[in-house]
Amino acid sequence: MSFLVAGLGNIGVEYAQTRHNVGFMVLDAWVKASGTAFSTLRYGSLAEVRVCGKHIYLLKPSTYMNLSGKAVNYWLKEEKIPLERLLVVLDDIALPLGTIRMRKQGSDGGHNGLRSIQETLQTNEYTRLRVGIGNHFGDGQQSDYVLGEWEKEELIELPFVVDKCIEAIKAFVVMGPDLAMNSCNVVTKNNE
Repeated sequence: MSFLVAGLGNIGVEYAQTRHNVGFMVLDAWVKASGTAFSTLRYGSLAEVRVCGKHIYLLKPSTYMNLSGKAVNYWLKEEKIPLERLLVVLDDIALPLGTIRMRKQGSDGGHNGLRSIQETLQTNEYTRLRVGIGNHFGDGQQSDYVLGEWEKEELIELPFVVDKCIEAIKAFVVMGPDLAMNSCNVVTKNNE
């Protein structure tokens, strides 16, 4: 049984350490911890990991955020993975840093990556893991904030958040979205 986990972000050194790239950061950490590596393939970088006998493709689209749907759609079809086994990992300004939320469907919430996926797949019924990045910006500063690099204090907490995301993804694969949502939709602070 195969799954596709798409971590959203933008390719390029200038985006590597930005808040908008937290989806990439989660997959990078998992790949590093598992001792595997990404291969550069059509529309993205792909790595493969296994959890409890289940095959998971980890995808970092190379299409830039606004065209994420192109990569996600291609790899779903290429590996014949049904929508219920897709999980998209992305940043969310509506949640504070330290909070993650899994949902089985929903709107794009103004997120360009989700909008692209929903337009390409013609549905919003797929699971997404939203990773809080906070919203400490003034009027008209949203783009600068999400494309800005993490503050020093945020970088201290980030590894704990990333680890929690990886555990949530594993729960999704092993237990399914309903049970995974129950276990991961809690505030995650590094003192827990």
